[in-house]
Amino acid sequence: MNAPRIGLGIDLHRLGPDRPCTLGGLVLPCDVGPIGHSDGDAILHAICDAVLGAAGLDDLGSLFPDDAAVNKDRASHEFCTAALEAITEHGLRVASIDVVVECERPKLAPHRPALRSRIGELFDLEAERVNLKGKTGEGVDAIGRGEAVRATAVVLLTDL
Repeated sequence: MNAPRIGLGIDLHRLGPDRPCTLGGLVLPCDVGPIGHSDGDAILHAICDAVLGAAGLDDLGSLFPDDAAVNKDRASHEFCTAALEAITEHGLRVASIDVVVECERPKLAPHRPALRSRIGELFDLEAERVNLKGKTGEGVDAIGRGEAVRATAVVLLTDL
């Protein structure tokens, strides 16, 4: 057995009106949503980068460029599927995921169980092996003003 591998992923998106608030693979009730070339799901983007990084593979932006028309408004769960397939080909699996999400809105606490379940489903993992914490920006910078959402993810990979 090889040593476990750890990956770190960070993603930041501006928030704007007239966008679905897609985070963690769910559409959450909110008057703003992440702005991005794809659906802007900062949580899934950070997790995918952590998964790919732990495996020593190219990052999400290299695999799914934001200047490619095929990725316009693309659902981020498709990125998760591709990341999972890529690490499986390398004999690896996700063992645990830990995510910190910084935003003023939406409030994540009421959605934590559903988010943990959905993320686990996307990465073939029990919800108990997924943790998600919501933090505010305390009025500091774009996050604190409610203009952005940032997700930071740490992922542990082990052999299949």
